[in-house]
Amino acid sequence: MNTPGPRTLDRAHHPSWWWRRRLDPDHSLGLRLTLAAAAAFLVLVPFALLALLVLGGWAPLHRLDATVTDALHGYAVDHPAWVAVMRIWTEVFAPMPLRAVALLVVIWLLRRGARRLALWVTTTMVVGGLIGPLLKLLVGRDRPDLLDPVARAAGYAFPSGHALNATLTGGVLLMVLLPYARRGRWRVALWVAALLVAALTGLSRVALGVHWASDVLGGWLLGTAVVAATTAAFTSWRAHTGLRPVQPTTEGVAPEVERHPEAT
Repeated sequence: MNTPGPRTLDRAHHPSWWWRRRLDPDHSLGLRLTLAAAAAFLVLVPFALLALLVLGGWAPLHRLDATVTDALHGYAVDHPAWVAVMRIWTEVFAPMPLRAVALLVVIWLLRRGARRLALWVTTTMVVGGLIGPLLKLLVGRDRPDLLDPVARAAGYAFPSGHALNATLTGGVLLMVLLPYARRGRWRVALWVAALLVAALTGLSRVALGVHWASDVLGGWLLGTAVVAATTAAFTSWRAHTGLRPVQPTTEGVAPEVERHPEAT
């Protein structure tokens, strides 16, 4: 049996050698994990910065939030039909209905034998669903207090639970359904649908005056970070089981689910 010599051991403990290995295309697992972890970190950085600005009551952010809220509230007061549409949208895409959709997806995956993929969907939704309320309590930000409100909501404001859960659900559905999009235009349609659900759900909360714009931005960023992190963990898991590498943004996290669900 060959044993590593002293020079090999010294090189293995050298920081530059570790980084070269992480970024070496020949070590595809290490490269993918490094890039995925970096992507999740890059999303968490702006979220953490935004949370610090909210906690610190940064005046420019407060002025921007107030300006957006005043403009949308003024429009809502003068356009009852707009308010009705936003009310319907925010109820249909509220956290509980979206979690129910995710649960149905999990049941469908389990019936197809895709246990690992079902576990990934569950983990993503549960982790995001727990982090959001915890951060609301830690930040303790009040919702907008308007003289003539068109809607009301209870609890703290940052981050927006609607925006967070819409991003989580859109992300997991996108990753699960991409393998079924055989043509490029269907993949684009799935991406557009996921982005629209998250965007319009966040907009509905600000339009109804129950969230600041930065609350919604925080929900989007946090949801994206959670999906990115769990996707990185899942792709690592599948690589260790001998499944081929995937490009989640075009193939989803488990392309095998369409033809061989038992492999996922």
